[in-house]
Amino acid sequence: MTGKTASSLIKLVIFAVVTLLATALLAQTLGAFPPDGVTYRARFTDVTGLLPGDDVRIAGVRVGKVSDIAVVDDTVAEVTFTVDRDVPVATSVRAKIRYRNLVGQRYVALTEGPGDGRPLRADGLIPLAQTTPALDLTVLFNGFRPLFTALNPEDVNKLAYEIIQVLQGEGGTVASLLQRTASLTNTLADRDAVIGRVVTNLNSVLGTLASRDRELDQSIAQLQQFISGLSADRTPIGDALANLGELTSTTSSLLQDVRPPLAADVRALNELAGTLDRNSAVIDGTLGRLPQRYASLTRVASYGSWFNYYLCDFDGRVAVAGQAPLNPATVSATAARCATGGSR
Repeated sequence: MTGKTASSLIKLVIFAVVTLLATALLAQTLGAFPPDGVTYRARFTDVTGLLPGDDVRIAGVRVGKVSDIAVVDDTVAEVTFTVDRDVPVATSVRAKIRYRNLVGQRYVALTEGPGDGRPLRADGLIPLAQTTPALDLTVLFNGFRPLFTALNPEDVNKLAYEIIQVLQGEGGTVASLLQRTASLTNTLADRDAVIGRVVTNLNSVLGTLASRDRELDQSIAQLQQFISGLSADRTPIGDALANLGELTSTTSSLLQDVRPPLAADVRALNELAGTLDRNSAVIDGTLGRLPQRYASLTRVASYGSWFNYYLCDFDGRVAVAGQAPLNPATVSATAARCATGGSR
């Protein structure tokens, strides 16, 4: 083996050792705690989102990890976790499930509770009375839904994260939360004029409805009666609608049959109107003389449904072929009814 080869081999060995040490350190940091840790159990009403391998923290410092999650008594979740042997855990300890980030990762937070501080034995159980499930952010953020719809997604994420931090006691202050909320609601404040007009118009509408409450009540009552009547007559209405198609077909056939003679009548009426228009002077004269003629006829027919004729004057000539004509005597009546003249 030459000196150059030996030097390369030594460098390779050193590199491999450093890599192994770095890998072991990384595994120690991100992986499981040493097997000599102490195991405890805690029961929760809800451990949604908590997974084996999640952190166990005290005052924000990672001191252990969740090793197992199981269901006991059908409705209770039992979390088994391991804590570093050098970290004491008292019987009065309180376990809370908190959000680690907005992605949904969670961890178990251990805090000291009131009590005598006696150490909890290995595999000891933290009862339900000393545990708190994770905050239900669904209910919380549903209340902010109208606000979130008008905000920038990045601002929404910041606000949501600060809400979690404040409610979990993980830092952040109410002042910071209020400051962020005030900053985010500027968008709504910029639209105060529009909101004001909407409220004003809504007040006008409500005022009009309030002044017409009696008429509105009557309208609603009548509408209810109308709907009730329709409901009571739904069977005949349904039958009528079913027969409406037949009526439409029959009417269509009737109009189709009547259309040709109706068109001919319209054309004839057009010709008649033209004729009457061309003889309008004659029609006007005839209509002007009709009253006088009707008056004379009324006097003649005043005795009944017949005409009376009286012979007031008579004269004439009789001619016979081959003979001289005969001139009978002229007859003239002197009755008063013949004084005004009559028919000859």
